[in-house]
Amino acid sequence: MPNQEHSSQGPESTRRGFLHTAAAAATVGVATCCRSASAADPELVLPLTKAARDALTPDQIIARAKAGNDRFRTGKLQHRDFLVELQKTADGQSPASVVLGCIDSRAPAEIIFDLGLGDIFSCRVAGCVESPDVLGSMEFATKVSGAKVITVLGHSACGAVKGAIANVELGNLTQLLAKIRPAVEQTEYKGSRTSDKLEFVDLVARKNIELTVQRIRKSSPIIAGLEQSKAVKIIGCFYNLATGAVDFII
Repeated sequence: MPNQEHSSQGPESTRRGFLHTAAAAATVGVATCCRSASAADPELVLPLTKAARDALTPDQIIARAKAGNDRFRTGKLQHRDFLVELQKTADGQSPASVVLGCIDSRAPAEIIFDLGLGDIFSCRVAGCVESPDVLGSMEFATKVSGAKVITVLGHSACGAVKGAIANVELGNLTQLLAKIRPAVEQTEYKGSRTSDKLEFVDLVARKNIELTVQRIRKSSPIIAGLEQSKAVKIIGCFYNLATGAVDFII
């Protein structure tokens, strides 16, 4: 006579095992299908190759950044597969530009310019101010690696700018904000010159971008030489946190 306990559990156990196996197989199948489809997708954006980057002029690279921001702020981002980009850039990179931006979490250059892995060198520091370390990074990115555009990317309602206006003092932040103070002093504004006046804050941020660009030229003969030979172009950009638009101001 059959074992009743065994006969009652066997089919249910078998059914559960089958469903588990089928679900796992379906998951693997979908992932494999999607990945292979992405890799073969003719609309898939791939990282810049060295040959493609070297063929671009600084003005063309800037035009690509403008087009990328247009896509970002209108919700028409290019089709990307970051796993594919990861594989394509694992053995090397050929970024077209280096961006000095603020650490603000709402202003990541790769996203607001609709870029991917391997497209830019990214330096981020509160208030997008230069330092010897940042300048050295820019020299590597341009002179050694071949990037052709340096972008100083500030943004609206910047906390570092507000701190500089309010003369905040806090550990190492004090010396950083001191680099923004010249922008505060040189900004022309007839209204209240306080950190709660956002119009004034944004004007100071724009002036800070301008002064940072000037200091990059002055502090790095290597970069200044590349710019004079037209191998590199230095620009300033102001990003609006509310609209997503980038204003190319220099």
